[in-house]
Amino acid sequence: MGEPAGIGPEITAAAWQRRAEKKLPPFFVVGDPSLYEIPVSEIEDPAQAIDLFKQALPVFPLKLKGKNKPGVLNPENAPCVIESIEKAVSFVQEGKASGIVTNPIHKNILHEAGFEFPGHTEFLAHLCGNHHQPVMMLMAKNLRVVPLTIHVPLAGVPGVISKQSIIEKAKIILSSLQTDFGLKAPRLAVAGLNPHAGESGQFGREEIEIISPAIETLKKDGHKVSGPYSADTMFHDEARAEYDAVLCMYHDQALIPVKTLDFHGGVNITLGLPIIRTSPDHGTALEIAGKGVARPDSLMTALLKAAEIVGYRAY
Repeated sequence: MGEPAGIGPEITAAAWQRRAEKKLPPFFVVGDPSLYEIPVSEIEDPAQAIDLFKQALPVFPLKLKGKNKPGVLNPENAPCVIESIEKAVSFVQEGKASGIVTNPIHKNILHEAGFEFPGHTEFLAHLCGNHHQPVMMLMAKNLRVVPLTIHVPLAGVPGVISKQSIIEKAKIILSSLQTDFGLKAPRLAVAGLNPHAGESGQFGREEIEIISPAIETLKKDGHKVSGPYSADTMFHDEARAEYDAVLCMYHDQALIPVKTLDFHGGVNITLGLPIIRTSPDHGTALEIAGKGVARPDSLMTALLKAAEIVGYRAY
């Protein structure tokens, strides 16, 4: 369901309305049926969604406790948002659904309700068992990027990157490129941290002391890993043809090229979990909620990508 006061309900409805045009896989919503201004059919079991999907949006009902108004957060509804995530995960773990697509949540309002996790990804890892290390991949068209560090202040990034973290995250990416994207011999490019990838140490030594040693270790293990590359030359058309994914050092280094390439259609994919999870690459957009201008492109791409990964894992 995501945050009910955000654009989640309307982009979900819009995606269902365009289901035939975009050849979307059958899906159902875990949330409050009253949020969707389209034909809705309440279900008691996910199996019912298959037959109902063509005629109405199947919804496994979870009733909101408080009033919902687009663009206006209501703390009373936060527990229902959390329950929606928990229920969706349980359906996949029980084999009743094949994957999860999460609409955006509003983290601050959830934290007020006692939510102890930085975001969706960490909560999903908790629900799957904390021994899993989730990795956030952003994808737009033919570009896949993974930020090594996510919500870390830029000034703090050099202090938290390490050889081991690069190796661990790279191995998860490479494994997922095989299992979730069908690539038999995936190629991973690694970005440098500093301008011109440090220019042989003139602009910083992280490339020499941390990033390059990690790459060499991965190569010795038989992986196709290259870099570190200067980030300003990694994302043009010719460069993208030379790799299957990029491991970037920090948040904006990864997200700027994705959102520039396809702002409305980018998708977030969680790697490293036993369940399949994708999501739109945008937030709750409270400022436009209920105004009829929110675009469902990213959600539709997330639905299609989840179904594609289901196919690869089944194969």
